[in-house]
Amino acid sequence: MSLNISLYTISAVLILDNEGNRVFSKYYHSSLEETSDSQFETSSQQIKFEKSLFGKINKINQDILLYDNHLIVYKQTNDVIVVLVAKINENESLIYSTLANLFEAISILLDNTIDKQTILDKFDMVSLAIDETIDDGIIIEYDPATIVSRVTNPPSSHYDVNLKNIDISEKGIFNALSFASKKIGERLQQGL
Repeated sequence: MSLNISLYTISAVLILDNEGNRVFSKYYHSSLEETSDSQFETSSQQIKFEKSLFGKINKINQDILLYDNHLIVYKQTNDVIVVLVAKINENESLIYSTLANLFEAISILLDNTIDKQTILDKFDMVSLAIDETIDDGIIIEYDPATIVSRVTNPPSSHYDVNLKNIDISEKGIFNALSFASKKIGERLQQGL
């Protein structure tokens, strides 16, 4: 087993219900890998993997397990299981910490009520939280507070333009031109 030095650490993020059915799934494929993981290419292969993984999780009650040549970390609550799938040679501590922080961010976003119905009701926020944590299989954010703030706060713009306050009359255009000429004159006097 060789050490993986690639940034592509996560193969899949899954949220399964208490019957093993898919609530959310996102599979990642590295474009830099020589050997592509053909196990997850079709939807039927993915669902088959998820069903067999669910059976394994229910038999072995551990947070970290090796299954089908993959490292599996998961957290189970109420009626859902949040699962991260990684390559077998990944760092278990890193993957488990990523899952714990993602789980905490989702918990904050869902007001500490992580169940299937709440996830489906606020699916957009859960999906954004996962995208803010993992992008294309690369772990990009680790802090739950940062993940939550990126999901809940829209990006701020320094150039908030209120179109209702723009005067398009002849006087407004004259004022804009005089303001521009005044600023240009000031810059020329400064030698810039």
